[in-house]
Amino acid sequence: MEARAITAEVPAAPRMAVDPLELVPELAEVSAALFKATGNRSVPRTTISLLQLRAGQIVGNTYLTVLHTGFLRKAGESEERITAVASWQDAPCFTAAERAALALVEAVLQPSAHGERVSDELYAQVAEHYEPKALATLMIAIGQVNFFVPIALIAKPVPGRSFNAPWN
Repeated sequence: MEARAITAEVPAAPRMAVDPLELVPELAEVSAALFKATGNRSVPRTTISLLQLRAGQIVGNTYLTVLHTGFLRKAGESEERITAVASWQDAPCFTAAERAALALVEAVLQPSAHGERVSDELYAQVAEHYEPKALATLMIAIGQVNFFVPIALIAKPVPGRSFNAPWN
């Protein structure tokens, strides 16, 4: 396969012509269950969206990045906080709990040169800010966004289109 030149136009149509949900309708149940699990209110929805935005950035997917940026804007998040997610380590606008969640998603999604991705030290730091149900919810939220990563990378829904209609 020939690489696309950096200056080449990016197609404004999905790679996969048919919405995977039409092909595998059971996906709707899985998706709904994941949204229900992460919406159990043990972790603020904003925190979940922040970590899912960071996940989209880490995997380098514009669809996920635009999607979660939109969710944060709709929730009333400031442009400063949304923009700072990419460099959260030195951004003063995040709480300690949000920083712990962002560190956790990075550890899960990025290889570690020092052994385990999620060290006992990181786990302890995150557990200082989240009770067991909330920590489990964070794990599910990371799994939720990762569930959709292959769809976003392979089928390539169009960034910026409605969450419910990226194939239209």
